[in-house]
Amino acid sequence: MKKYLLILTLMLGSFSMAFAQENPGGDDQAKQERIKALYVAYVTQQLQLTPDEAQKFWPLHTQFENELMGVKKDLPELDKEQARLNIKKKYQDGFIKILGNNRCERFFGMRDAFRKKLIEKRMQNPQRQKPIRRGQ
Repeated sequence: MKKYLLILTLMLGSFSMAFAQENPGGDDQAKQERIKALYVAYVTQQLQLTPDEAQKFWPLHTQFENELMGVKKDLPELDKEQARLNIKKKYQDGFIKILGNNRCERFFGMRDAFRKKLIEKRMQNPQRQKPIRRGQ
């Protein structure tokens, strides 16, 4: 399991580093890819996914995330929350089949926990602002 997690993390990390080198200045897309790689590693580690489980979990997770991202931003807040809840209910059985009840319950709380940790980390180590280059 640790070997699988290490390989997955290295692959995603090298992809994000290669992508970041193509886009100097650390644009938003490169940052998003790095965050995504960290999220994959975090969820894989926290849920202790086996290679077989990961192979089933991540495609389902991608569909789940895509539907969550598809919730209209202009809806009233309660309607957005209801739409997100309906999507979670829709995918719950699929995640239970892969993870079991306990890990499925933990997974649904992980997205928020990951965001919280990411924000805390950013607050502890704010990025250094690059000096403004004059004459360019």
